[in-house]
Parts: sequence; structure tokens; C-alpha cells
Amino acid sequence: MEKIVMKFGGAALASTEHIQNVAKKAIAEKERGFDVVVVTAAMGSMAKELAKMARDLSDNASKRELDALFSTTSHLTSTLVAIALQEEGYDAVSLTGWQAGIQTDDMYSNARIDEIDASRIEKHFTQGEIVIVAGEQGIDNSRNITTFSKGGAETSAIAIAAKLKAERVDIYTNVDGVYTADPNHVAGAQKLKEISYDEMLELSNLGSQILHPRAVELAKKFQIPVIIRSSEIDTVGTLLKEEVEMEKNLIVRGVAYESDVIRLTVGYDAYSNASLADMFTILAENRINVDIIVQAIIDGLKPTVSFTILKEEFADALRVLEDSKLSLGFSFADFEIGLAKVSIIGSGMASNPGVAARMFDRLRREGILVKMVSTSEIKVSVVVPQDEMIRAANALHDEFNLEQALYI
Repeated sequence: MEKIVMKFGGAALASTEHIQNVAKKAIAEKERGFDVVVVTAAMGSMAKELAKMARDLSDNASKRELDALFSTTSHLTSTLVAIALQEEGYDAVSLTGWQAGIQTDDMYSNARIDEIDASRIEKHFTQGEIVIVAGEQGIDNSRNITTFSKGGAETSAIAIAAKLKAERVDIYTNVDGVYTADPNHVAGAQKLKEISYDEMLELSNLGSQILHPRAVELAKKFQIPVIIRSSEIDTVGTLLKEEVEMEKNLIVRGVAYESDVIRLTVGYDAYSNASLADMFTILAENRINVDIIVQAIIDGLKPTVSFTILKEEFADALRVLEDSKLSLGFSFADFEIGLAKVSIIGSGMASNPGVAARMFDRLRREGILVKMVSTSEIKVSVVVPQDEMIRAANALHDEFNLEQALYI
């Protein structure tokens, strides 16, 4: 029997009525002849309340105990979905991450999946049961509970689908698909019928909150079709796959933006003291994501390297740099806040030169200062003042005529 994995976010699990709606969607797929796995995220309000309680008890709670604590949130939603399914007359069973066979490394709060033993899930399938797995969690080699960072539930869902060789993964969210830009802030944003793994990966890395990059990477690696759809309304979503049909041969297919970007600048007394490899290795070992990197070596000036990080990683980045200052050999570190990143994305950009120039010209005409630039074959990103972020996104959406394209 073919298998399907369905992931539901916190908004889709916010009340008993919502949970009953989740159960109905799972039943519909079961009735279509699929073996069904439902992966649940945490109720956002519950996670916040638990975090507050932990802070009230201690300013220095161990990461092990925090992971054990926060894992209970998606565990709770999985059991509630199982109860709702059973009430509808269907056999269902809830599993924690470790019961579902999800093995991880030992990096608390930001664990990565090493392996999945799906034998228990398969056993429940043979008994005709719908399986509900608590997302965002697993267990390490020491049998300690671990949790994942942002996007943990969809990462769990796609990893399980890969192991089960599932037909597809349905990601139910509070939006009805992937748009050319955020429709809440960009006029004329249109929903995409399809999007490639590479385009979605760029969008996810560049600020889109719909799907986490780790989940997209897994889907691409195992070539798993993913449908991003609404948990509230019954409408056609956006299909994520390898190759897509190009709507009217668009060169640019999306605009993304991300606020609260910080530029860190590290300076050296001499170029011989600088080792980019050492610096970014140390940051990577501490799971600090670095984005745009610019090195400046100019005669008569001290060499510097600047890079961008997100606001929530700023304190950790400073701590890591300070702890490693002697071994890294830099003389000073400075930072700039109040920045944002705005990007254009499209697989057609690789074979169409001049896209970046057109982007820069439009921003110049709008009077928007560009502070840093990063490019790849299918995207161009710029760092701009944060108070210009939305205006820049709207200008670029207009510049590349995305509101006039034919979508569904």
C-alpha cells in the first residue's frame, strides 16, 4: 500500500476543533487507500508557557532538561490527534520521536537526524492503524531526548517519508501555498503552482518562513514530492519538486526578505594573521549560520572580513569569537544592527545575464542604499537598511513583473 506523510503546524492544532479537522484530513487520506503518518508540531502557546516556567525556575537550566521539557509539547498534540481519530472510529496510535525510531546526534535544541528505524511504524501499518508521530524530536546514542530547531516538524515528516518511501508529504500551514512574495506586505503577490527544490531552498534560506531549509534539503536529496497547502481552507497548494513548468518563462520567480540581520566585522592587524577557514570552522562547529561574506584587503588599511548573521544568533557568535580571539588572531570585532536582507530568486536567472544590474538600478532609482551583495546562479541578495525592507521588496516585485504572471 502506498504511504503518505502529513505534517500539521501549531496553528492547525490550536484547539479541539482544529484537532478534529486534522483527524478528518487524515481519515480522508486513509479512505483513499493510503497508509498514513501524521506528524505534529507543538502548540505555540504551550511552548511559550513552558519556556516561561523554566525561566522562572532557573536562569541556567540544562539543555538536556529543556529538550526533555519542550519535547512534551508535540507529544501532547500527537496524543490528542490519536484520541480524535479513535473517537471517529479509526485505529490510531501516537508515538514519540524515539518510539518512531528517530535517532539523532547529541546537539540539544538543534539536533540532526542520523537514522530512522521505521520498523515500528511499519508494524502499526500492518495492523491498519494511522500513526501519529510527535515531530521536532528524537533520541541520541545515550538515549537522551533531543529536539530540533526551527522547522523540526517538517524535517521529521520528510525524513520519515524518505525512510518509508512515501508517495508524498503534505505540509499543512497557515498559508495556502508559496507566493512570489509575502502577500501580506507585497502588492500583487501571486501563488505559484509549482516550485523547484533549488528555488524553495533559496527562498527558505532567504527569509521565507514556509518551509525550513533542512526540510527542503532532505526532500531534494530523496526526491520526495511535497505539497504546501492550507490547514484552514480546501484549495490547491504549491507542489515542490525537481523540475517545474516555467510560468511565462519568468526569469525571477520570487522575492524574499528577512529582517533583524546583523553585520559582524572582524579586523586584523595584518593579512598573515587572518584565517577565514579557522573562523568559519569554529562558527560552524557552534551551529552559527553565516550568510553573506565580504573580505576587504586594501593597501594602507587593516584587512577585514564582514559577514551577516541573524539576530537570535548574535550573542552566541560574539561569545564564540571572544572565546577564540587568541587562536583566530583578530584585533577587533564590530557590528551593525538595523539591517535586512532582500533577495530575488529564479532558476531562469542562470541563463539570463543582467538580472543583478537591473535589480541594482531599480534600488538606486528608489534611493535604497545597498550595503552588501551576495549572488548565486539562481538568486541575488542585498543587505539594506531594515526600514527600507518592505519598500525594496515591493519595488523588485514590480520591477520583474511578478504580479502579471499567470498562476493558479
